Amino acid sequence: MRLMLTLTALTALSLAACEPQSTVEAGAPDAGSATTTPSETAPPMELGGVDLAGNISVLGTEPFWAVGFEGTEMVYSGVDRPEQRAPRPAPEVLGTTATWQTTTAEGNDLTVSLMATECSDGMSDRTYPLTAQVEIAGEELVGCAAATEWLHSTDESGAPREG
Repeated sequence: MRLMLTLTALTALSLAACEPQSTVEAGAPDAGSATTTPSETAPPMELGGVDLAGNISVLGTEPFWAVGFEGTEMVYSGVDRPEQRAPRPAPEVLGTTATWQTTTAEGNDLTVSLMATECSDGMSDRTYPLTAQVEIAGEELVGCAAATEWLHSTDESGAPREG
């Protein structure tokens, strides 16, 4: 009987140790209360200075292709390639890499990984803040990525556009 009581007490203590401990003082709002939302308390997710929740342009050359992150969608397109749209999930961020895995409306798996390493597209003098790897329908592509706003506001040398 003493052994059973001891095991029961140890089990209870072990479970209590696994429970998150509340540090909320009496009268203070609970972190899970309706007074705050995760978007208000969580810092924006950035990689290489690019907001991962914002609009992102991913592109490559030879062959020319692109993936646009536009709101809640990812849009894959390319020269002589049909456009394919897919829902945009939240990225999985591990260290300096962010990865999105989704499926296009055509049923093709689409995986986009962005790494926080500078990248050259080989065609311009721009230096992009992110390197990209894209897999779609069994094809692997390598390219560069940046915030869409930055891409549209710079010229081929990466300098701000005038006018």
